Amino acid sequence: MADSRTTAEGGMSTSYGFREVAEGEKQGMVNEVFHKVAKRYDIMNDVMSAGLHRAWKDAMIAALNPRKDPDYKVLDVAGGTGDIAFRIVEASGRQAHATVLDINGSMLAVGAERAAKRKLSDNLTFVEANAEELPFEAGTFDAYTIAFGIRNVPRIDVALSEAYRVLKRGGRLLVLEFSEVDMPLLDRIYDEWSFKAIPQFGKMITGDAEPYQYLVESIRKFPNQPDFAAMIRDAGFSRVSFTNYTGGIAALHSGWKL
Repeated sequence: MADSRTTAEGGMSTSYGFREVAEGEKQGMVNEVFHKVAKRYDIMNDVMSAGLHRAWKDAMIAALNPRKDPDYKVLDVAGGTGDIAFRIVEASGRQAHATVLDINGSMLAVGAERAAKRKLSDNLTFVEANAEELPFEAGTFDAYTIAFGIRNVPRIDVALSEAYRVLKRGGRLLVLEFSEVDMPLLDRIYDEWSFKAIPQFGKMITGDAEPYQYLVESIRKFPNQPDFAAMIRDAGFSRVSFTNYTGGIAALHSGWKL
């Protein structure tokens, strides 16, 4: 499966899973996937990661270590349901402000409803917009986070350049994403789980296997850890590094705007 990965030079913009689609066609198809799964997105993440996404996200927030400061501003992209933003606000002692940006209104609606139940609405702003064209001035945010969303952005290089633009000098980029497994036995087990079990679980949970088939395939198309690190450096970021979780099933990439 590793041979199917795109490289730092690109290829994700016309890749809908293992299918090649026309330039400009991918975004609408991805939107449809997330409209379908929005209300069951957390269950979907549990299925995709066997529940491990919770620990990976907690590790991401620990790495970010948000300041307990009302002037601390984070942009969480592709985070419509609020999962990362809630963690950031709580880790800051409910001091930080998080802007949750997503291109999908269905996901944002779930997040806004959950924020109200948690009494976190004052710390959060929900914005429907495209990661490739952020509606913010340069140098607005202290941190930019995106968890399991970057591989669904057609032009990843453009999104990374936008991340760099909206960060303040000294600001940090953190990207959590499914990546390339670096343990041979785990790799085989994970392939079996991904391609045989996950779509079937998806069909049981939502009545539709197709969104899950796309999501599994999109993981295998995404650049591996060194290639994605190169893309982050190409966008202008310094001190770029990555940390593998669970044998590389997921990886956290970090970069700084210095």
